[in-house]
Amino acid sequence: MITLKTLDEIKAPIEQQLEIFEERFEAELKSQVSLLDTIMRFVIKRKGKQVRPLFIFLSAEICGKTNDATYHAASLIEMLHTATLIHDDVVDDSMQRRGFFSLNALWGNKVAVLIGDYLLSKGLLLSLKNGAYQMLHICSDAIREMSEGELLQIEKARRLDIKEEIYFEIIRKKTASLIASACAAGAASAGASDADIEKMKLMGEKIGIAFQIRDDLFDFGDGDAGKPQGNDIQEKKMTLPLIHALNSCDKSTRSHIIKIIKNENTNPKKIQEVTEFVINSPGIAYTRQKMNEYRDDAIQLLRTFPESAARTAMEDLILFVTERKR
Repeated sequence: MITLKTLDEIKAPIEQQLEIFEERFEAELKSQVSLLDTIMRFVIKRKGKQVRPLFIFLSAEICGKTNDATYHAASLIEMLHTATLIHDDVVDDSMQRRGFFSLNALWGNKVAVLIGDYLLSKGLLLSLKNGAYQMLHICSDAIREMSEGELLQIEKARRLDIKEEIYFEIIRKKTASLIASACAAGAASAGASDADIEKMKLMGEKIGIAFQIRDDLFDFGDGDAGKPQGNDIQEKKMTLPLIHALNSCDKSTRSHIIKIIKNENTNPKKIQEVTEFVINSPGIAYTRQKMNEYRDDAIQLLRTFPESAARTAMEDLILFVTERKR
């Protein structure tokens, strides 16, 4: 049985670095525009678990030592990540983010888009100011991949013809690319070799894929609430549990389920029908198996680095993101 550590326990080896990062990050976002400062305070207060900075600092400690470049990398990743979340809420017309009103719900889409643009520009300028061209390359590549992943998902959602390999390509680009860039940037900031940076990037990619698969399982009641949500079905997202369930049923059932997703995805009873179809299929067990394969691959890559408190914490973090309840 896996013994999970809490995030606070995982953060212990780099707690001081994370505290310094929080202060630096807040200082980087200050401006001369009062509206901007008000919104930035809102953004800072609503930040999530800070998982990506954790990946950066642990990667740096595994490959060498935290330094100024590591703090710059963490700020850059956090700015880019926050910008993409703000833009996502506008695109998805989402009124909530982590249980609170989203930025666009409070200030409107125009302001939200401009704030996202501001954060992107701040990240770019931070890199240029510090001559962090390698970091800029790593992170810009991730943003390109995230945009491609979103557009690929939109393209496939129109036809609902997503096969398993396309699903993995979408989540590799949409979710895993940023975690991969966080691990690579952390390693690069500590002066790691090109080979170790690439290894860290691949490890982060595998973690990111496992992370997204875990998210997909939540929609079918595999979480703290224990209650299926059906949000992905409403949004016509073809996630791995659904894809495998459709591949495991007869042709008439498949046609029936796809018809519901296409035409009746706002009907609660029909959403429930699709949800129960997936839960009663081999899709859930298969999805957990694939998630664990990516998790184990990531841990195997991690263990090629020398033993240290940071490496142990990274392994605990990998287990946390795949076993978390939300």
